Amino acid sequence: MELKSSKKIDVNRWELEIFVSPEDFNKEVDKAYNRQKGKISIPGFRKGKAPRKFIEKFYGEGVFYEDAVNAIYPYAVDEAAKKAELELVDDHIDFEMVKMGKEYGLDFKVKVTVMPEVTVENYKGIKVSKQESSRVTEKDVEKEIELIRSKNSRLITVEDKAAEMGDIANINFEGFVDDKPFDNGKAEDVALELGKKQFIAGFEEQVAGHKTGEEFEINVKFPDDYHAENLAGKDAMFKIKINKIQKRELPEFDEEFVKDISEFDSVDEFKKDLKKKIAENKKHQAKHKLENEAINEFIKLVKADIPEALIKNKIKELLRDFDYRLKPQGLNLKDYVKYTGTTQERLEETFRPQAESAVKLSLGLKKVAELEKIEVSDKDIEEEYKKLAEAYRLKPEQVKNFVMKEDLKKDLLKEKAMELIKSSVVEK
Repeated sequence: MELKSSKKIDVNRWELEIFVSPEDFNKEVDKAYNRQKGKISIPGFRKGKAPRKFIEKFYGEGVFYEDAVNAIYPYAVDEAAKKAELELVDDHIDFEMVKMGKEYGLDFKVKVTVMPEVTVENYKGIKVSKQESSRVTEKDVEKEIELIRSKNSRLITVEDKAAEMGDIANINFEGFVDDKPFDNGKAEDVALELGKKQFIAGFEEQVAGHKTGEEFEINVKFPDDYHAENLAGKDAMFKIKINKIQKRELPEFDEEFVKDISEFDSVDEFKKDLKKKIAENKKHQAKHKLENEAINEFIKLVKADIPEALIKNKIKELLRDFDYRLKPQGLNLKDYVKYTGTTQERLEETFRPQAESAVKLSLGLKKVAELEKIEVSDKDIEEEYKKLAEAYRLKPEQVKNFVMKEDLKKDLLKEKAMELIKSSVVEK
């Protein structure tokens, strides 16, 4: 394979002219003949028994050319891109035949989309907001104790008392817009914790104040940005029936309770340990917040004309992850689109900002790795294979079957670049 020429024709677009010698081209034509001969029928010969020269005479000399070109094409384009030092973005390639024949060989042009040119400056010493102190107050401890009591609470059914905010109301409901029921607006035996803001604004507040067995109507308005466009901004009426009301009964926070839920024998020991854990959690949250802010500031520094193909590929990846996260709920993307009243296109657009940020971050880190001449050793790669093997409970050799060394190297380069950036962050 010979790269005859390469030239930039637009932003992130290049044209490559590729030549394949007669010898290499004819080898592929021979292979194409051998792949197809068993399927070919020629008058006077049994199926699959006609000599090649008769087949070419009957169907034309180029009968096997298309198959040969399809076989040569992926390898030739890949090799040409490497010689031109270009990294292709996607498989959408414009093809143009220049010349082809047994004596001449194969000459063709392709227009390809490539990775963008990236610039990133001032990535060391990124300024972020000063993080909150990890000091733990008595209020922090008391708040955590209340959460622990709540987690260990039990539900008590209330018979002759109206529901209050904080109660759990088991309800049936049916929604109407313009006096007509709407899709997915009806349900039974829904456990609604009043005050959790699980439903539309005003819904839970209007359920409060009613008793078990009551049937009543409430009026609410869907938000203007509601995910189902046919309901967004609409006034709605819901018919409600309360089946049951339950209250949370919190346990007393005493030594008996402490012994039941921990390894400690006294309230003081439990509080001391809790204070230590809260401090560690605050430190972790502060570090996480600092890193996220640093990443967001770094993304702003990345300058590049990003090909749409890169964004679309990342959106597809994010949708696959989202689909995977839906599975434990017994759903998939198709179900989600149906139940939420959205469309595949609108769902994709909701992931666009996240995709754009992810692509810019990846490109920026790659550039930093180049600028800083960061290297990844074979030892680094082997250590990462071991970590992945432990995480997936596999042997390192098994992990190597589905995680390519080159891909792992790229990821490690970006990780090292990210560590360099984070290590130089300055708090304002």
